Parts: sequence; C-alpha cells; structure tokens
Amino acid sequence: MTKPLILASKSASRRAMLDAAGVIYHSIPADLDERAVEAGLAGAAPAEVAEALAVAKAAAVAALHPQALVLGSDSLVVAQGRRFDKPRTIEEAGEHLRFFSGKVMELHSAAALVKDGGCEWSHASIARLHVRDLSDEFIAHYLALEWPAISHTVGAFRIEGPGVQLFSAIEGDQFTVLGMPLLPLLEALREEGVLIA
Repeated sequence: MTKPLILASKSASRRAMLDAAGVIYHSIPADLDERAVEAGLAGAAPAEVAEALAVAKAAAVAALHPQALVLGSDSLVVAQGRRFDKPRTIEEAGEHLRFFSGKVMELHSAAALVKDGGCEWSHASIARLHVRDLSDEFIAHYLALEWPAISHTVGAFRIEGPGVQLFSAIEGDQFTVLGMPLLPLLEALREEGVLIA
C-alpha cells in the first residue's frame, strides 16, 4: 500500500506530468504570499529562491493537513541577470518577450516534499532556453493566440503549445522546462513510499 500525496498547486502542466507518470495525488493549491517569502531572500541565487518557494508552498498546505506528504513546486525565469515573474497584462507579456528576444532565458524549476512541518526533500534544476530573434509581427500574433493562457506562466510561454516557436535551442530536460524536476522527484517519491520502488 503506497502513501498518499498532496500537490500544493493548481498548475495544469505539473498535474499533467504527475498524471502521465502514474502518480496518484490530491491537488490542494497553496494560499501563499510569494512576494513576502521572496522579500526574506534578498540576494539569494535564483535556484535558492525557487527551492524556498517550493518548500513554502508545500509547508502552507502541510500545516492544514497534518501527517500528509505535500509536494510544492515553483519556477522562475532570469534573463541577463533580471528576474521575471508571471506577466500581469498582455502588454507586460509583450515587454517580456521583446526583452527575451535573441537572449538566453534561464528557467529554474524546483520541487519540495514537506511533512509534519519539516522538509523531507527538495531539489532545483535549470534549463537554458535560447530565444530566437522575435519580430514585432510574431509577438503580436503569438499573444493573440496565447493570451490569457500564458498569464499563468513565467517566461510567457507554454512549451507544449505555440511557445515552442520562441526558441532556437534548449539545454536541459523537458520536465524542468514544464516546471518541475520530475526525475529526481520520482526517486524521492519512491524513497517516501508514495511510489512502488
């Protein structure tokens, strides 16, 4: 008999990854002020911030569900040393895309498992996405197709959709790009008894 798992997220791509991998879980999104958590992490490396947010999300849900093993996850994007959050408006998404054009976007994805107030495991991984030179015409067409779906994504793209057209090359695994370091997570879930080893 395997142990139950709670996913502290409403992310469609993270749910799809777990579903495809055959992981059984319940989804309970975390109610967390991410900016408040980040305020205490000034000067931290992007991977550390993503990992801290993943732990904080899991801990927020675990506090309401004692004894449960809770999975938190987070992703953030950095380009030329500048950190990007999810675009709040279509205009902001366009600004992000114009900034990314012709540059390398670093995507940091992290996951954490929390139980009884303690972090049992956490991991962060990185993917480097080479953004091709994007014309204004392409950006306008892309946003017409993808807004508001990309308002929930850092980097203003869904790699499993038309967002793949933004890139000329990608270094890193597809799971990191989708928002969660899945292979290390699956190993941790086997060790925790959530999956059969």
